[in-house]
Amino acid sequence: MDYSSIIVQLFKGLWFLPVLAIGVAVLSSPWFKGMVGEFLVNLTIRLRLSKNDYRLCKDVTLPTEDGTTQIDHIIVSIYGIFVVETKNMRGWIFGSANQKMWTQKIYKHTHKFQNPLHQNYKHTKTLESILELPSESIRSVIVFAGDSTFKTQMPPNVTDAGSFIRHIKSFNSPVLTPAQVDRVWKQIDNKRLERGLKTDRQHVRHLAQKHSVHTASEVKPVASPKDTETPICPKCGSATIQRTAKQGPNKGKIFWGCSTFPRCRGVIKPSQAIEEINEDLLTS
Repeated sequence: MDYSSIIVQLFKGLWFLPVLAIGVAVLSSPWFKGMVGEFLVNLTIRLRLSKNDYRLCKDVTLPTEDGTTQIDHIIVSIYGIFVVETKNMRGWIFGSANQKMWTQKIYKHTHKFQNPLHQNYKHTKTLESILELPSESIRSVIVFAGDSTFKTQMPPNVTDAGSFIRHIKSFNSPVLTPAQVDRVWKQIDNKRLERGLKTDRQHVRHLAQKHSVHTASEVKPVASPKDTETPICPKCGSATIQRTAKQGPNKGKIFWGCSTFPRCRGVIKPSQAIEEINEDLLTS
């Protein structure tokens, strides 16, 4: 029996599998999740904020002294300029205003990502220098658009997709005149780089170079944990406390141990103090 024709027919019938695999990879990629999160936030802004009172700029790339920075959404109004950073994430979110890295926990999986407040700080300072306005008129807003739950107390400007409009509307005292709003709108439009693939590629290339230099400079002896922000247990998400190793190769060294010990034996060793740079930095 000639099996070649059968094999050919079989492969013809499975032509969709590579396409399906590519589709699954795209749908699960950080890039696509980010696009979905920004779309949901954009839609919420358009539906719940009056166009007469709030003007929306989205996907804004601005030049900086050392390259470029990308901002998801800028909302301009007499009540202030709201700089919105979107995170489409699920699971438990742990973090504080001063921590360099925050933690996402999904069941037994733990993932570190850059503190979005720090990420958005550069965005607000870039706008402040371009617009020549006092910092009080430029407000940072962080929106978690995915199915996530905050497990630590967050600042008021870190919200979920259902609450960020309420936060924006809580600012109801004018800080800009209508003339200033018009001027700000024109300045942003004049300063922003042209939207498109070329601008996006240049921005990603700039970030890759910057993070490469940053990572190289960070590879050095780690300071004692007492000099850093109190970290979160990587196993259960509880607070950690300083302990001293009493045996083994790290005897005498300080490390962070879970405060619920012995119920949880999670530890953060000194060698783990250098945080990984993840794909979320590529949206900064």
